[in-house]
Amino acid sequence: MPKTTYWADAYVQKACSAADALQHIRPGQRVFIGSSCGEPQHLVNELSKVSERFTDLEIVRLLSIESGPLTLIANRSHSQKFNIRSFYLGSASPTKIKKNQRFITPINLSQIPHLFKSRLMPLNAALIQASPPDDFGWMSLGVSVDITMAACESADLVICQVNPNMPRVLGRSFIHVNDVDYIVEHEEELLTIQPLPELETANTIAKHISRLIDDGATIQTSLGVTNDATMVCLAEKNDLGVHSQYISEPMMRLFSMGVITNKKKGFNNGKLVAGSAVGSSLLYEFIDDNPSIEFHPSDYINNPYIIGRHNKMVSLNTAMSIDLTGQVAADALPYNNYTGINGLLDFTRGAAMSPTGKSILMMTSTADNGRSSRIIPQMSEIAVVVPRGDVQFVATEYGVVNLFGKTLQERAMALISIAHPDFRDELFSKAKELDLIDVDRKFKQAIKGVYPLKYEENIVIGNIPITFRPAKPIDERSIQEHYYTMNRGDIISRFFHEKKSFVHHQIETTFEIDYINDLTIVATIGELGFEKIIAVGEYFRNPIVNMAEIAFSVSREYQGMGIAKVLQEKLAVAAKDNGIKGLIAYTSPQNKGMIRLFKKLPYKIHAEKDDDMIILNCLFSEPQDPADDSRTVAGISMMTHTNAG
Repeated sequence: MPKTTYWADAYVQKACSAADALQHIRPGQRVFIGSSCGEPQHLVNELSKVSERFTDLEIVRLLSIESGPLTLIANRSHSQKFNIRSFYLGSASPTKIKKNQRFITPINLSQIPHLFKSRLMPLNAALIQASPPDDFGWMSLGVSVDITMAACESADLVICQVNPNMPRVLGRSFIHVNDVDYIVEHEEELLTIQPLPELETANTIAKHISRLIDDGATIQTSLGVTNDATMVCLAEKNDLGVHSQYISEPMMRLFSMGVITNKKKGFNNGKLVAGSAVGSSLLYEFIDDNPSIEFHPSDYINNPYIIGRHNKMVSLNTAMSIDLTGQVAADALPYNNYTGINGLLDFTRGAAMSPTGKSILMMTSTADNGRSSRIIPQMSEIAVVVPRGDVQFVATEYGVVNLFGKTLQERAMALISIAHPDFRDELFSKAKELDLIDVDRKFKQAIKGVYPLKYEENIVIGNIPITFRPAKPIDERSIQEHYYTMNRGDIISRFFHEKKSFVHHQIETTFEIDYINDLTIVATIGELGFEKIIAVGEYFRNPIVNMAEIAFSVSREYQGMGIAKVLQEKLAVAAKDNGIKGLIAYTSPQNKGMIRLFKKLPYKIHAEKDDDMIILNCLFSEPQDPADDSRTVAGISMMTHTNAG
């Protein structure tokens, strides 16, 4: 066809039926088919009808949703007709993955366009779907740009299904009528996915994760129920941006709420940038001709260098399992579609390159309805997708830990602390067998404690963001550092005698806790995993009298800011929640700060003197009379002073 042909005339000349267009495909050829919700269903169904004339036709796809025609065809017996090469099997069930795993091609999504364009994997034909042409002959690939653009640019033959239901999405999503060989006009509804079910474990994980995402962050998410729940938990954030492989319905809702503004991305400001959309017809309507949304090919979207240019880049992806050294496997999970290798490593490394970026991997703590742990001693028969050196934050419903910069022992202890409690003792024993944990370290029943997220809170005091949270087993070193930096007087006030050593067995009750009978609340500053502990508040339950003994220490430079008061309030709430009758404190008459602090509790204060000690106590069943604003205990004034720690 002459190059000077007017595009509208070329469109008419290229228009034909699907059967006529597919006659140009020969046996033994390699054919790319547009992915996920952009799959050209009409062309795929016609290809299936004429499959009898093919042998050894290799179908290349990125992934496909389970209800799509191509997936249904793949599940039939076409051993002599079709071989379907998938870069990822998507939402297929584990049984189907096992059946077809020999055709999976592991590769990072950012590298697939090069695979096509370099002709290392030559494509004989590409079956795609696009919107009708605009006044200049440009058609949009709509909901699936990702690797489809590269396939269009490198295939010998391009057959385009023109569907008026395909949204016109801006960005680098356009192909010209002159650049396709055959046009098949066929209107049909685009593939959609049903809303995912709400899972309590996903909601809990999302609450952990939301605390790691700052205002102004740029986010990427894979698809699945955990990521959907995370999006819901971000409703109170401000000025989030999006640079993601996928755009999903929860993102659309956050955009509509004004949470996603893309104003502070630092790169592509004002634009929600993605490679494809998977969702409902409402989502497709939302992206249609929306000037604030741009779709780009995967060699741009998934390029770690491009990802790393964004401010506060946060990647949110789902993993299948992780071993105690931090090696990660990722594959299709129930309700977490498209989790596999595709873009996971691209975004993990890209987020690490971003200023203050974070890479977060999420997983439920168990599989097989609670019969097995997703945190395992070591990888054996499972393929590693993310090397241990690339892993940062890992979250389950039992908490979130930061593995970056941690030793193997610190990693093992951290991961055991967020494993399901039923598997922690076994993991601890295996870790010792693998020499990941000191063989002399004893397993404490307290390690089965479930982290009480409800007592975690971020408070700004004196322009300093401070996180108040329950202590974790991984806090051992940070708590030791806190005690070692205390001055002599504060150490004596806290421990009632001079101490120069805070080795493991001396302070283990501070961080090996069950959160019910023993609870430590710490005040921290800095990033999770590298926090500095500036204050420690503890209670220890005396089961004989059902009272909780409390004690505090605050670093010298942070005293007088009211930090101890916050710790005491949280300990009181937790003790009351856990069925404890009240609080008790042992102090010296000279420790006026502790006496003033205890008096701030909203309960009647009782006291008695025992030799050179004062014993203060209160019962939660005896609220303080608001009119009684001062008392004398053991001859010491209890008037409130504003300088309390």
